[in-house]
Amino acid sequence: MKVRPAHIVTLALLAGFLVSCSTTRVLPEGKYRLAANKVAFDGDPNGLSSSDVTSYIKQQTSNAWLSLWMYNLSDPSKDDWLNNSIRKVGTPPVVFNGNLLGSSCENIARHLDYLGYYNSTVSAKVDTVKRNVKVTYTVVPGRRSRIDSLVFKVPEGEFFQDFSEDMKNVSVKPGDWLSEKALEKESERGAAFFRNRGYYDLTKFNYFFEADTLGPRNVLNYEIREYSRKEAETNASPLVKYHIGKVDISHSKSVPFRESVLRSTNIIKPGDLYSEELARVNYNRFSALRLFNNVAIEMTPSDSAKVDCHITLGQSKLKGIKVNLEASTNANMLFGISPAVSFYNKNIFNGGEWLSLGFSGNFQRQFGDANVQANEFGVNGSLSIPRFLGLPTRLIKGASIPRTVIQGSFNFQDRPEFRRYIINASYGYTGNADKFYYQLYPFRTTVVKADKISEDFLWTLLSNYAILSSFLDHIDAGVGGQFYWTSDTSVIPAGRYSFARFYFDASGNVISLFNPLLKENEYGRKQLFGLDYDQYVRAEVNLGHCFCLSPSTKLAMNLVAGVGYAYGVSDYLPYEKAFYVGGANSMRGWQVRSLGPGADPLMDIFTIPSQTGDTKVEFDLELRQKLFWKVEAALFAEAGNVWDLTGISSYENMLKWAETIALDWGIGVRLNLNFILLRVDWGIKMYEPCRDAGARWVQPSEWFNSNGSSLHFGVGYPF
Repeated sequence: MKVRPAHIVTLALLAGFLVSCSTTRVLPEGKYRLAANKVAFDGDPNGLSSSDVTSYIKQQTSNAWLSLWMYNLSDPSKDDWLNNSIRKVGTPPVVFNGNLLGSSCENIARHLDYLGYYNSTVSAKVDTVKRNVKVTYTVVPGRRSRIDSLVFKVPEGEFFQDFSEDMKNVSVKPGDWLSEKALEKESERGAAFFRNRGYYDLTKFNYFFEADTLGPRNVLNYEIREYSRKEAETNASPLVKYHIGKVDISHSKSVPFRESVLRSTNIIKPGDLYSEELARVNYNRFSALRLFNNVAIEMTPSDSAKVDCHITLGQSKLKGIKVNLEASTNANMLFGISPAVSFYNKNIFNGGEWLSLGFSGNFQRQFGDANVQANEFGVNGSLSIPRFLGLPTRLIKGASIPRTVIQGSFNFQDRPEFRRYIINASYGYTGNADKFYYQLYPFRTTVVKADKISEDFLWTLLSNYAILSSFLDHIDAGVGGQFYWTSDTSVIPAGRYSFARFYFDASGNVISLFNPLLKENEYGRKQLFGLDYDQYVRAEVNLGHCFCLSPSTKLAMNLVAGVGYAYGVSDYLPYEKAFYVGGANSMRGWQVRSLGPGADPLMDIFTIPSQTGDTKVEFDLELRQKLFWKVEAALFAEAGNVWDLTGISSYENMLKWAETIALDWGIGVRLNLNFILLRVDWGIKMYEPCRDAGARWVQPSEWFNSNGSSLHFGVGYPF
């Protein structure tokens, strides 16, 4: 590239602007900015790392450089709307406070004692460059001691018998490093064990530890006393088991609720042995009803061996409306918008039943010479009942109560090539256990009817039976479900998280058992209620993980793989069950359904793309960076496609299949409001399999051409 004088002037002005907005520009006169804290170990760190120490420094630095730069754009001498707004979205520089150095060193040393590094020394050194300060904390770790043996001393009687049962679970053992942290962890574990076995008034403060390090062996005395560390020995009283006394439940009168449901949800009964875990499970059961904004369970001692249980259920919002909107466009003037509105009532029959009614649409239009459009409208409803129909609630003792779900929907599709009606109905069960969720549908059915098929489209369908079968009237009836696990159940995860999701479908197998009784059409195909039925199996797995590289930087990975196989009376997967990629959450360099299968070009039978396949593999990588205020940026790369099973039937074809893996990359901007995340992603094609072999790599000059990239609007992280 030829360098012009204008380029030099522009770079000079930009450099001057950045210098003028230095990170110390808004500092008061005579003050310094804390630029960095560093932890260094003098000698062998003895198992320690800087992360064990850094958080105990009293004055922390700011890692959000761009946010700091934004703050320094403001004029410190002005108190107007513009400058105040800039300061609100930015982060002010941390003003160095030398008085905190000594307390930071003491704080670190105390923490090292807690970890078992006794008599550690910590010193601080300050380096100043202009008005920036860098502090180096030098740590000399103290000596650690191992536990040679343990001596137990606990009260006699029934408690001793229970302790003997717990001895195998004791977490401190001979050979372990002696530390206050390990002893604190053991006292919390042990106290929780006994409170789940009736010992209501036993806490971690009843645990006493004393290390004898003066003798030839390092002996740890492990003692449980009948009084706490906060009490005098004269307050000692025998450790006894408590039982539940009275149990009462109260709730707001504005939340009408059948008492029989409350009684079946509650699992704490008079006479039960007191258990902290039992109270936690009971809390989760009431919370799972999602009717009360506050669930409180209070245990109050009524005499020497009983506690009364009082359950208070707070009021909650029972009705509401949810609105969602997604949109996308590309350089080929194809615009799409997907609105959705839903209404819910969480207590429709005064027993925690959820009623949900939803309306959704997907409207696409391609402007220009063609000026065509496709419209899709849907309505759906579901009723969720807080019990496993056919099984009494009292028999389900876990923290989660399964729900029976009855669903139905109607979907209308009006495209230039055809018009279709899709009716869905299902009956199943949903529930969760901790961070594991499931949906099981022993019955689900889909009925598809099509009309107004254009003549050109019909002739094309007749030459492609895989697509034709999807537009013939048919019924898809079988079983299905999904299993989902996540390490973070937040709407917008803030830290590290992982997830795994598995979907499955099996259709037509039960119906096929009655083939001898079913009528045949003129083509010899069995029919149910005058409709062809589908027979297939389908499975999909989705795995993801997000790493925290720093407090403001994350790296997220996502892997999706799926396969479907039609057999028996079916030769192909139903159109609505086939896999596709592209869009706001998948292969963002392409619009929805505009990639694959394999290296196939876009089918000209569809005015708006509708490419599908029997299999799907996709891998996504996304770097997420917090910029300033609530604004985040993303840099992503993706690889994947969909394929037909017939195209990978041999090793040679497998090699060709690998050559058809599409690649893209892109950038995105997100507004993270904690309860909702709005994003805009620009996906750019890198490798496009449908091109000729020598022209599949997309050049930078093509990024802004027709079909070189796609812009997507979405809600929430893509994975």
